[in-house]
Amino acid sequence: MARRPDIKMEWIKYVLNHPVRTVIQSNGRIRHWALITEVGKYLRVVTESDGETVHNAFFDRRFKPYKEKEDVV
Repeated sequence: MARRPDIKMEWIKYVLNHPVRTVIQSNGRIRHWALITEVGKYLRVVTESDGETVHNAFFDRRFKPYKEKEDVV
């Protein structure tokens, strides 16, 4: 992640091993999210369809750890 020196490789590995949510995009890429407690933000890691090759990683300011519809009781 040469373009994002503020994101540690250990954080990316953590997200891939402990996601709080995983979503498959229409193009086959997979989004993974997890909270990075050191910075108090959710990191989104996008992988290729193999689930291992990292396409992108960034802190997702709009991510909510739950879906709005799941909140309804």
